[in-house]
Amino acid sequence: MKMSSRKPVAIGAKNRKGSLLLIVLVTVAILALSVLSFSSLMLVEEQAARVMTRRIQSKYLVGSGMEYTRLFLARPESEIVESGGLWDNQDTFRGVAAVADINNPQKNASIGRFTLVAPGLSDDGIPEGTRYGVVNESSKININVLPYYDFYDLLADETATTGRDILLGLPDMTEEIADSILDFVDADDERREYGVESGYYSGQNPAYAAKNGPLDSIDELLLVNGVTPELLFGLDTNRNGVLDDSEASLGNVSLTEAESVLGWANYLTLYSKESNLNSEGLPKVNINAEDLDQLYDDLKATFNDDWANFILLYRLGATQGVPDPATDTILPASQVPFSIPDGAESDNAFKFLTVIDMMDVSLQTEDAEGNMVWVESPISTLTAASSIPIAMQSMTVYEGISVPGRINIRQASRAVLSGIPGMDDELLEDIIRLREIDLDDPGFLDRNRKYETFLLTEGMLGLGPEAKERMIALMPYICSGGEVYRAEIVGYFGDGRGTSRAEVVFDTTLPVPQILLWRDKSHLQTGYSIEALGSELEAIGSQLDR
Repeated sequence: MKMSSRKPVAIGAKNRKGSLLLIVLVTVAILALSVLSFSSLMLVEEQAARVMTRRIQSKYLVGSGMEYTRLFLARPESEIVESGGLWDNQDTFRGVAAVADINNPQKNASIGRFTLVAPGLSDDGIPEGTRYGVVNESSKININVLPYYDFYDLLADETATTGRDILLGLPDMTEEIADSILDFVDADDERREYGVESGYYSGQNPAYAAKNGPLDSIDELLLVNGVTPELLFGLDTNRNGVLDDSEASLGNVSLTEAESVLGWANYLTLYSKESNLNSEGLPKVNINAEDLDQLYDDLKATFNDDWANFILLYRLGATQGVPDPATDTILPASQVPFSIPDGAESDNAFKFLTVIDMMDVSLQTEDAEGNMVWVESPISTLTAASSIPIAMQSMTVYEGISVPGRINIRQASRAVLSGIPGMDDELLEDIIRLREIDLDDPGFLDRNRKYETFLLTEGMLGLGPEAKERMIALMPYICSGGEVYRAEIVGYFGDGRGTSRAEVVFDTTLPVPQILLWRDKSHLQTGYSIEALGSELEAIGSQLDR
């Protein structure tokens, strides 16, 4: 039998060939997975780089919005009103494109934009919803000014409680916390009735002292005895000034409870002030000026002799009284001889607490023959609607180009209004009802309402001498304007990637608006949808209309 010449193959050799194939397959798989992982990693890195680039770009969009707002605020008041005002102006402040090609809508889909958003006010005076504009800082309580209200309390021989009373209007505020805030900010180390001073804080771990001066940030209130993050910031975790649906559900509260859960930070400021200049941008006449000769010249340059003579007679301490029309001679102030005695510019001269102190006042003086006569004020109840705006426009009792800290009753929330000294429930409701129309009118065309004295001229304080006294008591704490504004600026793209956000405070009491604060808030949740900020189609249409 013929034997085969083929040699037998060992079983181990076959296994080695199979193992080699398996090793090759595993190696190829590992290499493929490595390439896939590397590709995925590179894709993630690319996406991260794009997001980072968008974030950086969106910060520049916020910067563009800041300069855009500053230029808008620098315009004359008439131009601002004509352009839609500052309260809710979608055409000016919503979906503004940094660069846009109105002929290429497709290209505009990735154009960067910015929007100015602000909390609205419900008809009940509670922060609610979103509007497009700026926040008037005078609609809030100025913490740094509160200690100075002690002056008015002492002037009336009363205990210094006004600052505390204003703070007590805030939800969940207590006397202990209110006095502790005032002690922390005021310049002395004298403890108020319910407060604490540096002696208390020196016993803390770590120890520190009361600020005893103006705060630089609202966050510093967290150093005050009794102030907690929950009280200061409430449920407003994204710090947009309103209670969002997500925040309400997180706190298990309804949107109608916004006022009590928003947190005190939404009602407080460090920056509010109003211009002390007239409509022409010139200083108002300070009727409390020390130099009476100069005051007389300033008054005669702005008003007629009736105003100038009466105000100087008042400052010189002329006898006040009620003339009898049947027996007394009553003359216009311009018809009596007038001169300023030597040395009358001393501190002994009478001072005005408010511009309307002279309303319905009659003064006794001598005519050219030396007979006693009476002169009546150029401001009276009968002429109040016309004479008070004239006085408020060009006169002041404050020194300097601005007046800090008074509360703008036309835009303040219910919580802020409720703490104002002399603000009873009836007046508060009347103010809120009146504003339902006012806030929708960017021009506030009634010139009386440019000044807080509209409460008097429109009969909201009642009638007679009591109405004047109520107005005088309110005026140190309230105003009807304010020239410092806070803008919440969101820079974004149509795809929503890389959104940035910042708050900026502008001081427009100066000829060129100055930036008092810039704070990046990009680390917080934006709080606004792309649709709310301004959709692409709306933004493009807005550009076409401009």
